[in-house]
Amino acid sequence: MTQAELVEGVRAAAPRALARALSIVERGGAEARDLLKAVRPGGAPPHVVGLTGPPGAGKSSLADELGLELARREGPLAVLAVDPSSPFSGGAILGDRLRMSRLASAPGCFVRSMATRGALGGLTAASADAVDLFAAAGFGRVMVETVGVGQDEVDVMHLADTVVLTLPPGLGDEVQAAKAGIMEIGHIFAVTKADLPGADEVEAHVRGMLELQPAGGWSPPVVQVAALEGRGIGRLADLVVEHRSYLAGDGRREGARRERAERRLRSAVEDLAWRTLTRNHAELVREAVDRIAAGDEDLYSAAESLLGRVAGEPR
Repeated sequence: MTQAELVEGVRAAAPRALARALSIVERGGAEARDLLKAVRPGGAPPHVVGLTGPPGAGKSSLADELGLELARREGPLAVLAVDPSSPFSGGAILGDRLRMSRLASAPGCFVRSMATRGALGGLTAASADAVDLFAAAGFGRVMVETVGVGQDEVDVMHLADTVVLTLPPGLGDEVQAAKAGIMEIGHIFAVTKADLPGADEVEAHVRGMLELQPAGGWSPPVVQVAALEGRGIGRLADLVVEHRSYLAGDGRREGARRERAERRLRSAVEDLAWRTLTRNHAELVREAVDRIAAGDEDLYSAAESLLGRVAGEPR
């Protein structure tokens, strides 16, 4: 398949082409960059819903049910499920995708697992690029399920428009452990596995903690859900749609997406600058590394000296 054929297939949302394009993006490198340039989506970006929360919260089962409900209401959507990396191959273990078999087989919907490959923060480094591919394929809604790494799982706030934070009962002090990190990023709080004892207590804890946060334009709602029973799924879908409508007012969505674009641009510039340095000025980089390793120069002085020499400026 040529790049032109691949690009055409992605824009037509052909599953085979989209799967291949996602594999290229996941590997990264020049081929991925060239592909992303070729398929650059136009028009409005998709509404991205992030599902995050501690391990064992039932995110995959919830994504399956919520995705089916949103697809029933508004048409097909794409899902990126970030799985833990296999300790043997480095690839995704694919447990999340297996738990979304109904959504994966729904007409027009697309589910893809990606491995973290050591990335912190609950997402793979290629997550944002994958969302760009889904946008190029014409998906107006994208759901991203994070790997589930605990209170440091905050990267999803830099990718998703609407963050659904899942908290199950029965994990001890999970709410207290979470409040220092992921509690601050949720737009909607879903108490999962509500068919188990303790769901009411978790909801009460969450509501109490939310009352301590500064008042803002959007007050995060709390809903109990039991994905395997379908309980609360309709209400959760209503809240997702309500938050999307809220973002549409007063330029909130545009402002948030501009912040994310700036963050991605900074990351891309840093990556390109480092690759350019190591390719075109490898000797200067080695000299700087040697000075730092030997204790002859501090890190920031070495960096300033390296950039000054590359730019042709005096030290």
